[in-house]
Amino acid sequence: MSALMTEIEQGREADRKTLPGPILLLGAPGVGKGTQAKELVKIWGIPQISTGDLLRANVAQGTPLGLQAKEIINRGELVPDTLVNEMVAARLFEPDTVRGYILDGFPRTLGQACWLDARLAGQAGALPVVAVSIQVNYNQLLRRITGRRICPVCQSIYNIYVNPPKRDGFCDIEGAALIQRDDDTEEVFKERMRAYAALTAPVVEHYRDQGRFAEVDGDRPIAVIAAEIIAAVERLRQ
Repeated sequence: MSALMTEIEQGREADRKTLPGPILLLGAPGVGKGTQAKELVKIWGIPQISTGDLLRANVAQGTPLGLQAKEIINRGELVPDTLVNEMVAARLFEPDTVRGYILDGFPRTLGQACWLDARLAGQAGALPVVAVSIQVNYNQLLRRITGRRICPVCQSIYNIYVNPPKRDGFCDIEGAALIQRDDDTEEVFKERMRAYAALTAPVVEHYRDQGRFAEVDGDRPIAVIAAEIIAAVERLRQ
């Protein structure tokens, strides 16, 4: 059996033995957190909880929290942590979260991490959050972001460095001229990396100090990374 298949089987074995609980995926822009979250949702059958999705859903449904958020957004202000925390708290009481969930975009500050820890500590039978950080070399991330090109017709995604179209600058399927998003530039990437590091460093140290933190190499095939995350969660849950 190949090394790749061995790692995948080990991940599946870990899945059978481990109750996932709440899992925070960390990683700089472009590391593939979204891709891995979808993999883990399929493997474990647990939901992905995104604060962006929660906010949009509450606003669209006109919930009391959504109405408060809409008023704040309409004033051009940022939705405060206290309101986001309330939305998360309400979501965590839904029945599909019993076995666990993947946290996406929350907690992103030390204050949110401490609030969530306290919330779970007061909830009977709730497991604490474990954090797994996906690591990819800075230059590799830069190539992933700045090399990305998108077809405006079918939304196919290419990368001029690792997955270029057959004809330079044009979609293989539609033949349309590919575009680069405004935020896929080196300048924007550097600013996003600075912001990520400033916000996330205290969160990483918070979970590391409590022995609830692990790192995995994100510059490998998707299935291998997922298996490594599952193995890391199992170690942290022991």
